[in-house]
Parts: sequence; C-alpha cells; structure tokens
Amino acid sequence: MMGKLLRVFGVLAVLAVIGWGTVFFVVDETQTALVLQLGKPVGGARGPGLHLRIPVIQTVVFYDARYLAYDATARKLITRDKKNLLVDNYARWRIADPLKFYKTVRDENGAQARLDDIIYSQVREKLGKYNLVDIVATSRQEIMADVTKQTNKATAQYGIEVVDVRIKRAELPPENERAVYARMQAERTRQAQKYRAEGEEAARGIRSQADREKSILLSEAYRKSQELRGQGDAEATRIYAEAFGKDPEFYAFMKSLEVYRAGFKDGDILLLSPEDELFRYLRAVDPAGKR
Repeated sequence: MMGKLLRVFGVLAVLAVIGWGTVFFVVDETQTALVLQLGKPVGGARGPGLHLRIPVIQTVVFYDARYLAYDATARKLITRDKKNLLVDNYARWRIADPLKFYKTVRDENGAQARLDDIIYSQVREKLGKYNLVDIVATSRQEIMADVTKQTNKATAQYGIEVVDVRIKRAELPPENERAVYARMQAERTRQAQKYRAEGEEAARGIRSQADREKSILLSEAYRKSQELRGQGDAEATRIYAEAFGKDPEFYAFMKSLEVYRAGFKDGDILLLSPEDELFRYLRAVDPAGKR
C-alpha cells in the first residue's frame, strides 16, 4: 500500500514540476516578455516577476530591456562641398514598446535592419548639408544631435527608442586626402596673407600717427626754441644797450675784441690799411705795452 502511495506522490510531483514549467514563467529584471496565443500577443508586456500562461496554447517571447548597441559598417558619403567621406557610425537604442516592436520587426535582427536603413539615411542627409571642414572640426556634435532626434522620430513606429547616434570614425578615402589637404593648406595660406595684410595696414597707420606726432612735437619745440632765442636776443640787446649808454668807449672796445677773436685765425692773411678803423685800438698800444 505504501509503495502505491509513494508512486502516486512521485507521479504527482513530476506532473507538478512539469506543470510549473508550462504554466508559470519568470521574467528577469533585465527583460520584458510578451505572451503569444496562436502567434498573436495577448495582454500587454510583462515586466519582471512570476507570470501565468496557458500551456500548449500560449508561448512566451522575451526581449532585452537594456540599452542595445547598433554598429554600422563604414560607408562613403558626399559632403556639401562634393568631398567623399568614409563614415563609421554607431547608436544606442532600446525596445520602448515591446508590443509594437513584435508587430513590426519581430526581433533584434529585424530591428538592426531597420536601424541600418534609417540611421544611414539620416546621416547621409545631414552630413550632405555641411562642408567637410565643418563635419570634421566644428559642427559634428550639432549634426549628430539632429541625426539622433530625427532617427528617434522615425523609429518610434517600430517601438524603438534611439538615445544616441555618434560617428565613430570619419576619414577621407585615400584618393581624396591629397586634394583636401591641398585645399586646407591653400585656405590657411589665404588666411595668413589676410592677417599679414591687416597687420601691415595697422602698422602703417601706427607709423603715420607716430610721424604726425613727431612733426607736431618738433614744430612745437622749434617754436619754443625760437621764442626763447628771441627773448635771449632781446635781453642781450637790452644789456648791450645799457652798457653802451653807460660807457660807449668801453662798449666799442669790447665789440672790437669780439671781432678780433672771431675774424683773426692762425694762418689768415689780411691786407688792410694801417689807418683802417678796425685797428684803432691796436694802434693805441705801443710795443712796450703802453697806450
């Protein structure tokens, strides 16, 4: 009797284990799930926890609830200035609406195919509106923010949310590198010439201003010197006049000495009459030094 009971309990235990695996299912914290009945979703998405299903009739599809990566192969694009650019981009995305996701793309492989078409289309369109230098050096962040925004709008119908699209690598095809580098060098040369020309113009302005200021300073200094010289001459004339008024003979004597010092130099030969008025004071002195 006991043996039969044990066998019955064993069968029931096996059936319970089998029933547990077919009736109950567990959704992990990193997942969401859909219950399908005859291939069609029933109810909404199931979050983490323990859930029920009808054995045989219903099946369960699990989706990753975390952010997923999309990594595209490098492709050639044409910029606004007609340059070929080899672009390798990637994106991060997640399944925002599992029910819509299942109805449109089914699984991650289908989602990757949709993302490949949409992201490439957006990247090609946006990069085609910019010059190569802007894409490489100045406007990449702005461009990719716009690409992310437009891509997210396009993928919303598939239950996909794209949170970030970035350019992993952007480089020139080998046949275009030399031409682009030559153009960049020419542009830098043009800018350098422009800056030199502006510097020369500024230097000429500074030199012209300095010359004007120099002329003004010299003119003012010359005017002041002439005024001072005139004042000195007037003062000298006044002194001479006072001296002449006090002792005309002494004044005439001093002026004659000045003429002697200024007019007679070593080696000079003058032919003058002994009676000339110039020698009046010399004649008044005898060889012995007496007048």
